[in-house]
Amino acid sequence: MKKILVVLLLSGCASYSGSGLQPGKATEADVRKVMGAPAAVRKAPDGGQVLWYPRQPYGRQSFAAVLHPNGTLAGIEQRLTTDHIAKIRTNETSAEQVLDVLGPPYRVLELPRLERKAFEYYVQTFPMVPQLLYVQVSPDNVVREVLQVDEPGRSGLFFGFGGFGIGF
Repeated sequence: MKKILVVLLLSGCASYSGSGLQPGKATEADVRKVMGAPAAVRKAPDGGQVLWYPRQPYGRQSFAAVLHPNGTLAGIEQRLTTDHIAKIRTNETSAEQVLDVLGPPYRVLELPRLERKAFEYYVQTFPMVPQLLYVQVSPDNVVREVLQVDEPGRSGLFFGFGGFGIGF
């Protein structure tokens, strides 16, 4: 019984990020079988598509499974990273481009007094600091502000009980 439980737990972890799926060999059906139904499907620049698997708020990850136009897997990439966030430029990047780079947000906040909406993402940056990322978009669908703030109540690698705990 213990062996079955361990196998089930390990197989669940493998499907979390799509590890084990081989680029060039795995198909869209394989990706969906291992990772489940995507939260969003978007067109890729080459004519393929991107299946999005956000694992927020606790996973602080958003996996993009990129498929070639022929339906085979090109690769899987975690997109909530410093490098990808840096691609979002104020007064230049569109809301659609944000969704293409970072994937679907955890939630969309309406900010009526600012006449904006904000895409909220749970991210974690080096050195293991849990943060919230807000990408504010104006009514013309252009990014006007990108804010990255430490998550309230959490700071650094160790947080919680007197500074001792486990970072996620």
